[in-house]
Amino acid sequence: MNSSCDIGMIGLGVMGRNLALNMTDHGFAVAGYNRHLDKVDLLEQEAEGRAVLGARSEEELTKVLRKPRAIMMMVPAGKAVDQVIRDLLPYLEPGDVIIDGGNSHYKDTDTRAEALSDKGIHFLGVGISGGEKGARFGPSIMPGGEKEAYERVRPIFEATAAKVDGTPCVTYLGPGSAGHYVKMAHNGIEYGLMQLISETYHAMKSDLGMNNEELAAVYHEWNEGELQSFLVEITAEIFRRIDEKTGRPLIDVILDSARQKGTGMWTSQDAMDLQTPMPTIDMAVAMRNLSTYKDQREALAKSLEGPAPINAGEKRSFSGKLRNALYFSVITTYSQGMALLKAASDAYHYALSLGEVARIWRGGCIIRAGLLGQIRSALRSSPDLPNLMMDGTLSRLLMEREEDLRQVIQRGVVLGIPIPGFMASLAYFDAFRSSWLPANLIQAQRDFFGSHTYERIDGKGTFHTEWEKE
Repeated sequence: MNSSCDIGMIGLGVMGRNLALNMTDHGFAVAGYNRHLDKVDLLEQEAEGRAVLGARSEEELTKVLRKPRAIMMMVPAGKAVDQVIRDLLPYLEPGDVIIDGGNSHYKDTDTRAEALSDKGIHFLGVGISGGEKGARFGPSIMPGGEKEAYERVRPIFEATAAKVDGTPCVTYLGPGSAGHYVKMAHNGIEYGLMQLISETYHAMKSDLGMNNEELAAVYHEWNEGELQSFLVEITAEIFRRIDEKTGRPLIDVILDSARQKGTGMWTSQDAMDLQTPMPTIDMAVAMRNLSTYKDQREALAKSLEGPAPINAGEKRSFSGKLRNALYFSVITTYSQGMALLKAASDAYHYALSLGEVARIWRGGCIIRAGLLGQIRSALRSSPDLPNLMMDGTLSRLLMEREEDLRQVIQRGVVLGIPIPGFMASLAYFDAFRSSWLPANLIQAQRDFFGSHTYERIDGKGTFHTEWEKE
């Protein structure tokens, strides 16, 4: 059998199939396999004469790949990844490369890489963002693992990735699980941004009484300015869509209960392990969880009365304040995500270039936004910047919008409209700009009840007081 295919693709669902077709668009021969063979047939049908070969087994797949083989998995995280690896191993040789393109937990990626290294097999953990359309026409690709293994697939990834200013939105990020960690942080930022946008929707709908046409117009206008981003763009489109079944606006027939697949939660968990604060993202995870308590929310809505409505006021004036509040909070959300990546890079020895991370997020991925250009500039000027809020340009943008965010939060409190993402963003800003915080009281309390000791401002070391001793 002729070994002519450049790469193998295992898992031919929406993402795997579209990524394979994207690769063939750029002149690479792809062999595809799925345990459900009807998906193999579908790939061959959609390929329409392109250089695609459908394999009916793992063995057949490995036989048609040029050596060293490169095989990409696009399967659900967890047990499915381990099963595919076990099924492949009998047919692989030292020097071959296995690529996990799913949303695997970074610790699992490290474990798999170590186990495969003992067998001479290379392993790449690769984050891919952009959804179905991105996979087909150009995603943001976040690879990590052995640099030698990345070089085997670099031409394929660079060709298939999204392009911004002619440059592919992919770069080698670092060893081990660096790629999957960056994708995890990307998804955490995504959670935060989606929560913030939803809070502007809540305010404009419940406070300003805007209908869906007006909401679509506002988000479209926002996307034309400094808030330009994929998420704001699609939000405008969502409010225009009519449900084919009912003839009503589709947004109004979608249940207000948003579940999660885990990546946002993983981001919050690891940030806590690294003692890196990211309250906006933490709150976004919490609000997804709270939204699923639909029955309890409906019951409490009947028994717990909130404030009486007030005059909505001039819509355009307040929507402008909401726009500024959102931009402020978007900056702080990216600041939290980048601070986490810096902490993780130091702790896990990734040696990440955060400027490069910002660069490859500018196209293809879900959190792509015009703001990333300014973030990239800040990180290129100061690669070791501890927090984006310390950049002169970004800090000025925050201070210019600070008062509007405070007014939005005040109005939300008066009206009883939950805007916890905005509140968390402002608290993050206010805490970081405080040269003094009341943590000295917390130290004293811990020492009082648990003899945990405390530090002093006038000398090094740890100290303990017998608080109840006369």
